[in-house]
Amino acid sequence: MRIKLKEGKQRELINLAKRNLTWKELSEKINLSQDYIRNELKNEERLLSEETYKKLCQLTNFYYNNFIEEKLDDNWGRSKGGSTFKGKKKWGVKDLTEPKEDKKLAELSGIILGDGHIESYIKGKRIRCYAMQVSGDLSNDFEYLSKYVTELIKEVFKEKPKLKKVPKENGVYIRIYGKNIVLFLEKKGLKAGNKKKNNQGIPNWIKDDDIYLIECLRGLIDTDGSVHYISRGNKNIRISFTSYIPKLIYDVRESLLRLGLHPSKIIKNNQIFLSRKEDISLYMKLIGFNNQKHLKRFESLENKAPVV
Repeated sequence: MRIKLKEGKQRELINLAKRNLTWKELSEKINLSQDYIRNELKNEERLLSEETYKKLCQLTNFYYNNFIEEKLDDNWGRSKGGSTFKGKKKWGVKDLTEPKEDKKLAELSGIILGDGHIESYIKGKRIRCYAMQVSGDLSNDFEYLSKYVTELIKEVFKEKPKLKKVPKENGVYIRIYGKNIVLFLEKKGLKAGNKKKNNQGIPNWIKDDDIYLIECLRGLIDTDGSVHYISRGNKNIRISFTSYIPKLIYDVRESLLRLGLHPSKIIKNNQIFLSRKEDISLYMKLIGFNNQKHLKRFESLENKAPVV
């Protein structure tokens, strides 16, 4: 049974239950994941199960029975296409029309390999979380994430991700939920969990196609790359890529070589560079940037670079 409260009352109940608890403590008391409580239930994008409703009321010593609008069967919303809750996201397991292998999916895969991750967290019968997230620096990456990456995800999955700022940490992230989204990304070679522990590399379907490889590399370097002068005394431009994942840094270097570029050897097991002038020129023609942070930086350095 699902409990539908009057608008705003579900959020109020959860905030009241959490009043003297951390999200982790609340999660343990009602046996649901922190992310699900904080992002789905508190934002009233999912209905409370009857069991969860009772636990929250017991924690607050206050029952919200007077605010109940409807009690819905657990199968509510599971028909094809789902039903909406207050005009927002669909409840239950969302249907997914699988995206085709194309340039947009390849670029998004590169972005996820860079500053993103996917979660597939299951604990017992109750605690489950399936999500994909891309994070960045609030000062430098907000425009890229809020506009470009958000629109890219929307085009690929036909759903707009949520964006959240974390000013105290100078952070920003976009996040999209869905078991079928996670299962699809796993099928396409992206592993859920810690990318370094998984020794995640570029998926084979991308490596097998130069066009997809170019798009993926752009996503990777837009997120985990940088543009700078070679040194204080050398005002020639360098493009760098950093990753602490052994297979990924190796795959990126091999991919650049395959496209006719001349990356450095892997430095300190986590970084490679493009430093030759002809490589910088070819990179900009072949791959380029969709992250305006890098493009503006490149143009600024290029205008100050010595004319040879």
